Amino acid sequence: VPRALGKMATQVNPNIKKKHFIGVPSPLGYVPGLGRGATGFTTRSDIGPARDATDVVDDRHAPPGKRTFAAQHAAQKAKNQEEEEEEEDLNDSNYDEFAGYGGSLFASGPYEKDDEEADAIYEAIDKRMDEKRKERREQREREEIMKYRQERPKIQQQFVDLKRKLSEVSDDAWNSIPEVGDARNKRQRNPRHEKLTPVPDTFLAKAAMQTGHVNALDPRQQKMGGFTTPYPGGMTPGVSTPWGAATEVDWRKIGEARNTLMDIKLNQVSDSVSGQTVVDPKGYLTDLQSMIPQYGGDISDVKKARLLLKSVRDTNPNHPPAWIASARLEEVTGKVQAARNIIMKGTEVCQKSEDVWLEAIRLQPTDIGRAVVTQAVRQISGSVRLWIKAAEIEEEMRAKKRIFRKALEHIPNSVRLWKAAVELEEPEDARIMLSRAVECCPQSVELWLALAKLETYENARKVLNKARENIPTDRQIWITAAKLEEAQKNNDNVNRIVDRALQSLRSNMVEINREQWIEDAEECEKAGSIITCQSIIRAVIGVGVEEEDRKHTWMEDAESSTTHGAIECARAIYAHALTVFPSKKSIWQRAAYFEKNHGTREQLEVLLQRAVAHCPKAEVLWLMGAKSKWLAGDVPAARKILSLAFQANPNSEEIWLAAVKLESENNEDERARRLLAKARASAPTARVFMKSVKLEWVLMETDKAKDLIEEGLKHYSDFPKLWMMKGQILEQEGRTDAAREAYNQGLKKCPHSISLWLLLSQLEEKLCNITKARAILEKSRLKNPQCADLWLESVRLEWRASNRQIAQSLMARALQECPTAGRLWAEAIFMEARPQRKTKSVDALKRCEHDAHVLLAVARLFWSERKVNKAREWFNRAVKIDPDQGDAWAYFYKFETQHGTEEQQEEVKKRCNQAEPHHGELWCELSKDIKNWRTKTDELLPMVANSIKNMF
Repeated sequence: VPRALGKMATQVNPNIKKKHFIGVPSPLGYVPGLGRGATGFTTRSDIGPARDATDVVDDRHAPPGKRTFAAQHAAQKAKNQEEEEEEEDLNDSNYDEFAGYGGSLFASGPYEKDDEEADAIYEAIDKRMDEKRKERREQREREEIMKYRQERPKIQQQFVDLKRKLSEVSDDAWNSIPEVGDARNKRQRNPRHEKLTPVPDTFLAKAAMQTGHVNALDPRQQKMGGFTTPYPGGMTPGVSTPWGAATEVDWRKIGEARNTLMDIKLNQVSDSVSGQTVVDPKGYLTDLQSMIPQYGGDISDVKKARLLLKSVRDTNPNHPPAWIASARLEEVTGKVQAARNIIMKGTEVCQKSEDVWLEAIRLQPTDIGRAVVTQAVRQISGSVRLWIKAAEIEEEMRAKKRIFRKALEHIPNSVRLWKAAVELEEPEDARIMLSRAVECCPQSVELWLALAKLETYENARKVLNKARENIPTDRQIWITAAKLEEAQKNNDNVNRIVDRALQSLRSNMVEINREQWIEDAEECEKAGSIITCQSIIRAVIGVGVEEEDRKHTWMEDAESSTTHGAIECARAIYAHALTVFPSKKSIWQRAAYFEKNHGTREQLEVLLQRAVAHCPKAEVLWLMGAKSKWLAGDVPAARKILSLAFQANPNSEEIWLAAVKLESENNEDERARRLLAKARASAPTARVFMKSVKLEWVLMETDKAKDLIEEGLKHYSDFPKLWMMKGQILEQEGRTDAAREAYNQGLKKCPHSISLWLLLSQLEEKLCNITKARAILEKSRLKNPQCADLWLESVRLEWRASNRQIAQSLMARALQECPTAGRLWAEAIFMEARPQRKTKSVDALKRCEHDAHVLLAVARLFWSERKVNKAREWFNRAVKIDPDQGDAWAYFYKFETQHGTEEQQEEVKKRCNQAEPHHGELWCELSKDIKNWRTKTDELLPMVANSIKNMF
């Protein structure tokens, strides 16, 4: 093994004694040779050449990293160090009696496969030993780190105790802390911009006078005495007098002349009457554009491409793409004429190339293009593209028609040419041309159908029959025939044609694609062919569907058609499904909701009559029918439906309560009382007792209501709503102690009723017992963990008590325990300061993206920032994702009253009436008030909107 051989080699001479000073550092101040009188000296080789390290070397071709003496010296030093490391050190100072020589004696030898295997074995052994000691080493490292952190704590840890004391700082002390001022001086805080003032012409004239020299005196100087000439503002020496009159420069006149010249130029391009410019801006810009090079690439690349394409043309002149590419290269570089010359040469060489001719026509102007296209169609008379291009060049309609007719003489079987020619003709001429077209192109479905549309009913039937004979595998011909019969009111023939279509296509080995036929049915509905649409649905709805998957698949098809806006298709699917599954209550219910949303009241009532006939035990269908009659104002019909429902479901709680609601809504209170008494006698339930109590309560018969509550609690003591109503009635009478006792008794029976806990807490808060209210909420959270409503009430309690910090900490705990509670996130957004609300809303959307409370909070946030369009968009999202949330509708309506139009307000009210919301904190506060027990949704919406305070 190489490593073993190395150890043996290092122990060849064990008798060599190691000197005592080898490996020991020299003493302080030791100078070699000083004891024997040697003195040190310095030579040029020790200190380097007499040049600066940054000087440039003489070698101009030196590499970038070695163009200075310092860089060369560093490179040479690194090279010498590498050479020293590569050489083996066999000195005595590198020898140890136990380990031998340092390093490897065989480092310079070849590294063979045996060496690699040996190194792998040693590495595996080292790794194994390291794994054994890993746990102890890691434990020791952890202990060392803990000890180090204890001895040298972080700054953050040093101030932990002081941070805790910050909670004791009062608001006044905190506000009294001075703000950090600006330590810069006044000049740095308020830098003044440098002002540049233009030099006046008089100053320039004065400077010119002082520096100029003349050799003659003007008459004024001669008159005034020669050498001492007066000058306004001072005296100048006689030898430096101003320039003479012949060389004087008047800078003021030069400025006036410049302005005059500019006025002349502006007058040349302007109208003297109206002041409007007479310069053609388009032509001027076109001239400028022609002066700018259009190609922004490298010129050398253009030259290379030009040479390459030239060689391609010379090598293979019959290759059309080479000519086209060469012409386009010249066109891109702005040499249009050169491009035209090249492409015309290409047409001479490649006379049968359609692409070359089309490129030549495109590059040439219109007049020359006509001549080029004439040559092209002579050379290639069977090219459809060339004939169409020839027609496009022409401007007159007669010329276009003439070209198309000539083209059809050469290419009579081109569907594209026939279609283009027919589009230019009048209906009568188009019919004649199409009759010839279907003879030349009997396999074109489009031509057959176009001809059938232009013919009369009898001729259209003949045309479609011929089309079926020529193309027996196309379904569009059959569908067109069905539409034709429907247009003539022959509805019986429509079903027969669709059935025959499926049989014919199957006999011709055509696969019936169910999705394609449904799409065709939707297209028929858009075209107004309702009977054809329904016939297609009935014929193909069951094709390719397994028997056990029929219901699920058909319901998906109906929803898909509804989404696409094909209402009649969806109605036909529901009708077919009900014929197959007449006793399925879910299908009847879906069909009823479909008719409620997309049909008329008459259609809904007809459907519900059929539904209750097939499913008499379905209470929902009876109730929908009664409600439809009641909303239409036909109360006797609604009573009749409910009486029939009683016969089919004698002890149904829902039907009893629906009958009570019908009577109470129509001010028939005595009849409602009798119905409730019968219900309590025949079908006593907790809800029946609750409705009885509520009826007496809203009629202000509180004594009867309390008696009914006591009677109901004897049978249903675990029904929390009875306890809540008892406490609220007592609280309304002012008997707070009795109300507290009622709530406490209810909580013993119903400890998991959140509403009871909230009512008890709110009662204590009204009595100013904040501590008791806080204790009640803490106890409720222990019994009902992870309840967002209880956490929210706890936060609001502290917030109303002005304990803002405690409220913030409670909110943080609540979000940790209920991280997906939208109500908590919505409250947390508005607990933050204005700058932090947007960040909080982003966090809320990450956690609860599809929660109506969060979406409503974001909408209110945009509203507070006056971003009207964004706020409206988010309000729409909120009411769409949860239409039963009344608070969202109320905020939306209030927003529209402030920022919307009357139409938008009415639209929100209309949508709210359709949704009929029943939930929401503000909504339930007013809707469940006994004063508003008969208030409709459209009346309740403005009331809730007006109760909303401006929180921004």
